[in-house]
Amino acid sequence: MPKTLFEIDLSKPMQDQAHPGHNRWHPDIPAAFAVDPGTSFRMECKDWTDGQISNDDNPNDIRDVILSRVHVLSGPVYVNGVEPGDLLVVDILDIGALADSEWGYNGIFAKENGGSFLTEHYPNAAKSIWDFHGIYTTSRHIPGVKFAGIIHPGLIGVAPSLELLQKWNKREQELKMTDPNRVPELAASPDPQNAVLGTLKGAEFDRVAREGARTVPPRENGGNCDIKNLSKGSRIYFPVFVEGAKLSVGDIHFSQGDGEITFCGGIEMAGWIDLRVDVIKGGMGKYNIKENPVFKPGPVEPHYSDYLVFEGISVDETDGKQHYLNAHIAYRRACLNAIEFLKTLGYTGEQAYMILGTAPVEGRLNGIVDIPNACCTVAIPTQIFDKDISPK
Repeated sequence: MPKTLFEIDLSKPMQDQAHPGHNRWHPDIPAAFAVDPGTSFRMECKDWTDGQISNDDNPNDIRDVILSRVHVLSGPVYVNGVEPGDLLVVDILDIGALADSEWGYNGIFAKENGGSFLTEHYPNAAKSIWDFHGIYTTSRHIPGVKFAGIIHPGLIGVAPSLELLQKWNKREQELKMTDPNRVPELAASPDPQNAVLGTLKGAEFDRVAREGARTVPPRENGGNCDIKNLSKGSRIYFPVFVEGAKLSVGDIHFSQGDGEITFCGGIEMAGWIDLRVDVIKGGMGKYNIKENPVFKPGPVEPHYSDYLVFEGISVDETDGKQHYLNAHIAYRRACLNAIEFLKTLGYTGEQAYMILGTAPVEGRLNGIVDIPNACCTVAIPTQIFDKDISPK
């Protein structure tokens, strides 16, 4: 087993750990430890909210989550000899739940506090707790469903350069100001409140807290991509923007449907991850990987063979307005169509919504050229249910 180089205590918030992690992106956050290329190591991770969610039946903790606290990440890891322009090669060797925390949660965020993909249809907070049974999971809040998960880090990425950080903050603030009063907001601006920045203190802490980018969206450095097939056996090639790359990881999910549509998405959990790092010198130029990582999926995933597939097109469900090749609307319509069907099986809309967010459903962008309608689909594995769900 690789040596654990980043340990956590689940009873303590991230800033009180033996070595604090971080919840902002900034090149000046100090590394937690350094390793040589070719090294394998283990990192432990808290759940993305830093322990704000309890294993109970009350959704008020989902409703009241302090979003300026997320995501708490383990790291950064400084890889010796790695420079801007290189590719950092990261292998996910293994990943799992901590022995004393074999449960997770899914939640629908309240519209006024982050919202979700379907926030206009499901504006109120809801929660489901999931218990782990080896590779399988069940929930007391969603009966009749059992499935194998693909455990994966929702968030893994490298530090941005100062120039790249400034580019992020500028473009996202410009977007936010196109509709500054929108609920939920269009982008999460830098916010020093509840910032956790490793071992930084004093004036340096204050400066980085003001400048640091929030970890909510995926960006050129990887980050919160929420790709369910980026799991054990995967290899990731990260473009490097700062010396040492400064790799960080967190937001572990036991399972997730494509799109992570509930936002408090997948089955969130604390856990551990075994990584191995290496480097391709000058790899960004050699392979033209200038922005955004490239990855190879691992060979491990649940083998479901029978699906019920729901289609959606880019016509807004609220007013019937035609949109031009809008994949966001098309995928939303596919999800809503699936939810309406699942309601005929006895599930509430919220339960059906959380099934799509947690089970290994397959989302597809099927057609993006046939004007004016994009076509997206969501495929639900039928074997996860304890009865035949096909129309009779």
